[in-house]
Amino acid sequence: MIGIIDYGVGNLFSIKNALDYLSVDSSIIRTENEIKEADRLILPGVGAFPDAMKILKESGLDDIIRSQAKEKYIMGICLGMQLLFEKSYEYGETDGLGLIEGRVEMLKEKSDIKIPHIGWCKTYKMSETCPITRGVEDGEYFYFVHSYKAVMRDENIGLYGYYGQKIPGLVWKDNVFGCQFHPEKSGEAGIRILQKFAEIK
Repeated sequence: MIGIIDYGVGNLFSIKNALDYLSVDSSIIRTENEIKEADRLILPGVGAFPDAMKILKESGLDDIIRSQAKEKYIMGICLGMQLLFEKSYEYGETDGLGLIEGRVEMLKEKSDIKIPHIGWCKTYKMSETCPITRGVEDGEYFYFVHSYKAVMRDENIGLYGYYGQKIPGLVWKDNVFGCQFHPEKSGEAGIRILQKFAEIK
C-alpha cells in the first residue's frame, strides 16, 4: 500500500485519483503508525518551504519520514520534492529533510521567462539507471508549477528540463525519489512515472 502523507499542505486527492486509475492500493495517511505501516510513501506539497517544514517539525513527522526513508521507497512531489533536500532559501534559510544532497533556490529571473514557471515543459533523461524513468523518452512533457528549483549533483538527476535555465525535474538517491513536476497532472507520461514507483522492488 502506498501512503500519501497528509500534513496539511498537500495536493492529496489528485494523487489518490491517479493511483486509483492505476488500480494501485493507496491511502491518505496522517499518523506515525499509518506511515510505518505503509509499504511506500508519497510526500506531496504546495506552498512555501518554511511553512511545510514547520508543520513537519512540530508534528514530529520530519524524523519519522527520515527514519522510514531508510527502510522503504518514498517520493516527494512538487514542494514535497524540495523538502527532500538539505536546505531552502525561500524566505530565508530553512533546513529540509536532508535525504538528498543539495539546496533549493529561486529560479533565476530573465527577461524571457515568467516566475512562477507554470505549464508543460519538455524533459530529457540525464540517467539511464534511475529505476522509475525507464520507459520515459527524451522530449516527453510534464506539467510544472514552481518558483524554486533544486541545485544539486547531476548524478542524482533522472530527468531535467529547461525554462531559461536547467531545472531538475525528477531526482533520486537510493530509494528516495522526487518529482518537481506533477506526475498526477502530466497525462500518460506522468502516469507511467507513478506506475514505475508503485512497481519498483
